[in-house]
Amino acid sequence: MAESLKQKTVKGVSWSFVEQILTRGVNFVIGIILARLLSPTEYGLIGLMAVFMAISQMFVDGGLSIALIREKDPSEQDLSTVYIFNLVVSVFFYFLLFFIAPSVADFYDQPVLTPLMRVLALTLIIGSFAAVHNILLTIRVDFKTKSIISFVTALLSGIAGIICAYKGLGAWALITQLVSASVLSTLLLLLLVKWRPREGFSKDSFKRLFGYSSKLLLADLVIKLYDNAYPLIIGKKFSTASVGQFTQAQKYPGIANTTVTSALNRVAFPILSQLQDDDERLLSVYEKYIQLSCFVIFPVLLGLCGCARPFVSLLLTDKWLDCVPLMQILCFSLLLDGVTNINLNLLYVKGRSDLVLRLEIVKKILAFSILFISMFFGLMGMCLGLVVNAYVAFCLNTIYTKRILNYGLWPQLKVMIPYLLCALVVLAEALLLSKYISTSWLSLLLSLIICPVTYWLLARVTGLYACREIRDMVMSKIRNV
Repeated sequence: MAESLKQKTVKGVSWSFVEQILTRGVNFVIGIILARLLSPTEYGLIGLMAVFMAISQMFVDGGLSIALIREKDPSEQDLSTVYIFNLVVSVFFYFLLFFIAPSVADFYDQPVLTPLMRVLALTLIIGSFAAVHNILLTIRVDFKTKSIISFVTALLSGIAGIICAYKGLGAWALITQLVSASVLSTLLLLLLVKWRPREGFSKDSFKRLFGYSSKLLLADLVIKLYDNAYPLIIGKKFSTASVGQFTQAQKYPGIANTTVTSALNRVAFPILSQLQDDDERLLSVYEKYIQLSCFVIFPVLLGLCGCARPFVSLLLTDKWLDCVPLMQILCFSLLLDGVTNINLNLLYVKGRSDLVLRLEIVKKILAFSILFISMFFGLMGMCLGLVVNAYVAFCLNTIYTKRILNYGLWPQLKVMIPYLLCALVVLAEALLLSKYISTSWLSLLLSLIICPVTYWLLARVTGLYACREIRDMVMSKIRNV
């Protein structure tokens, strides 16, 4: 079984990385084109609606997707119940957003937000038709199908957005991209995943699933409120253009981070769920996931931090240069995000959604306190507050990992520090290249060549586990070709 589990993990992670790299790669290129065509203010308008969309989507899901994945083998009644729940709640929240849209527009003094929000909110209903289909792919660890769907959706919706931006439609180009992505993804899921609801809504199924997910829903509500409070406050306290600069500064570290963490965590949760009753094996696999996350995400984020100025100047043009220092700070705020999520996965796997809720309440009380203080120090201060909050959140999570598997803060730091030291060398190299080579394209090109080579050599010399594991996996694939 151990070998079978390893094969499933390798296959799942491989296809999940393929999906993330292809999709994020397409979104990366499309995002650059759109950023060159659109202004910070037009991006800021979308950012102003983020909190309302995120919270609505969270209630539509209701935390039931995680509950279904944890079931391992959910019944037809479970699936149909979640399907009906998603659809009904999505309709409710669409009309709620439809009617509050004018009030949101008045709050920000941006009348155009009313029609923008009413159209964007349609994605709630559209996506609910295939939400269960998406969950089924995760349960089956079928990330090959996910890769196909994500790539096609990102490419075609991105092209639609670019055409609209080129035609001078402004923020409507971004709305077109988001709505068309929702439509395409839903159609492909319905076409490729052979499932249809065959049962009615079951109170028993809902009660059992929601008993677990309700605590996750409350925890997610706290998280979403905090994550989206920044654009909300920036839009009111500063300007819509500032929201655009902030969201652009978040975007590229976010792409780098989620490409790795999403690919790993989506595979980690269903795999770890199979080991929930075997603490010894669970700890072993859990520690390996932490090392794999650090091995990839540390050099990527610190490398981006080092070459942020030539990156923005060359690819986004100088109108976005104000986001460079914000981007550099935010790279550090995401550094431990992957490990933090893996720690939370452990609590999900063990069925301790009560601890997740307790953690999120404590963390967000501290986070909102940090936000309140930092907002008086401008955008830079608010970004630094995000860094402080990220490390506080990581430390708090390890309290419960120690309680559950006796794997607390210090053992995790000992595993992570060698990867961090190697990645700091990458940061120093990238900063030096950015400082002493004034030509943006040359500085960026040399960083993309020298930094990865240096990091790989350091990892080989120091014998890092993740380096050996990835090398062995690649060599095994080559031998099997």
